[in-house]
Amino acid sequence: MKILKRGHSSIQWRLNSMFFLLVLFILTAMLAANTFFLGRYYLREKVHVLETAYATIDGMLEEADGLEELFPADENSPDSLQENRATRYIRSLTETQNISVIILDTETDRTFASSANSEFLSKRLSSNILGAINGRKGRTLRRFSNYVIEQSGESGEETGYLESWGYFSDNVSCFMMSMPLSSLRESTAFFNRFLLAIGGFAIVLGGIIISFASWEITKPINALAKLSEKMSKLDFSARYCGDSEDEIGTLGKSMNILSERLESTIAELKTANNELQLDVENKRRLAQKREEFVANVSHELKTPIALIQGYAEGLMDGLAEDKESRDYYCTVISDEAKRMNRMVRELMNLSALEQGKDLPDITLFSLAKVVDGIVSSSELFLRQQGIRLEVDIPEDLKVWADEFKIEEVLTNYLNNAMHHVKEPKQISIFTEREGGDRISVHVRNTGDPIPEEELPRLWEKFYKVDKAHTRSYGGSGLGLSIVKAIAEAHHQSCGVKNTRTGVDFWFTLDREKED
Repeated sequence: MKILKRGHSSIQWRLNSMFFLLVLFILTAMLAANTFFLGRYYLREKVHVLETAYATIDGMLEEADGLEELFPADENSPDSLQENRATRYIRSLTETQNISVIILDTETDRTFASSANSEFLSKRLSSNILGAINGRKGRTLRRFSNYVIEQSGESGEETGYLESWGYFSDNVSCFMMSMPLSSLRESTAFFNRFLLAIGGFAIVLGGIIISFASWEITKPINALAKLSEKMSKLDFSARYCGDSEDEIGTLGKSMNILSERLESTIAELKTANNELQLDVENKRRLAQKREEFVANVSHELKTPIALIQGYAEGLMDGLAEDKESRDYYCTVISDEAKRMNRMVRELMNLSALEQGKDLPDITLFSLAKVVDGIVSSSELFLRQQGIRLEVDIPEDLKVWADEFKIEEVLTNYLNNAMHHVKEPKQISIFTEREGGDRISVHVRNTGDPIPEEELPRLWEKFYKVDKAHTRSYGGSGLGLSIVKAIAEAHHQSCGVKNTRTGVDFWFTLDREKED
């Protein structure tokens, strides 16, 4: 998405162009109307004025008893009190419409004229009535039963005179009304020049005003355009800051709400996607662990089953004829069966711990007594192997845990230490303060260090660093997995680290709070 720059495609430029074209169109239309229609309109209006004047004066004559009553002998008196309705009307025609009027009574030769140049009007009236003018130039605009309206001068020119002459309804009084026609062509040209000047000023002033107004209108629109561009790039930090209450303000507020909801929705989608990916990964790992578990169980059971099957078939085939051989065969079968039974029990124990079915029974007990019991049961093996065991557990140390499960953890740690210890064959069991009410219990033995890359995998089911050595003392590879499950069930941690002289296994416990 690209924000529109200020150019031919911007709203502000289009508003300015529309204003300019509208003013130009109006100005052109007015100029055309002045040039082509003003003269005709002007002439038509003047003809209408003459028609109205005839009808008005004719009506007055019908109401009066002759021309002498309508226009007294002193009609030209300067005393305005001598004026009547007829003379006032004719005077208004002269003053407002520049119409000269002459009325002649053909029976009495009585004449009334509104203009000082009455002799000129009288001659023209006589000429028109008697037809004395030959070759008169002009054109007839209106022809009625008693009078006509003509335009004198060259045909097609809006100059000369506009004249109305003929008889009133009494067929006795004849008249002539004459009004000069101004030069419309010159007047129209002058008016057009004036209109162009006004139009140019209007375009400049209006352009300034419309530019400012369009800038005010398009400013919030540009802000919304920038906001939408950021939203298209999934940047929802920007907000519309306008405070107007019009449609643009409403749109801006709606886009702010939309931005917030999109940001929230996308965050939720990302979270859900991460959780889905995590679930898929966990399921994949679980499936892989199940496959590994089945493979490991099959592998661990294959050897004892093969031994049991082989020695049992040997007994059936009579290979062990003497008692000593039969006893040996039976001993091997019994040992392998016990190994399988122990492995099954350990698997069931581990499964119960991992599924939360075998929850620890938390009690307060003496850690030193538990350690003493384990050491006592292993004393014979320690003496036979020449292993020196050192125990540094405070007699008054009491911990919160499941006593039997902690005994199993210590037994596993000690068995591993006894079977992997090397010269100078030393094993140490001790505790350390971890801060607060937590301690760590350590079982450390001298011997070869474990490769660093192997340390994280020690807690996996059936994992053995030295498979041959582990099987030689009956290890199944499940002991450390059980230790980890017991520690997690207690909400504690466990681990292993290499030392300068050997290996150190540890786990944490909560101790009794000190007063």
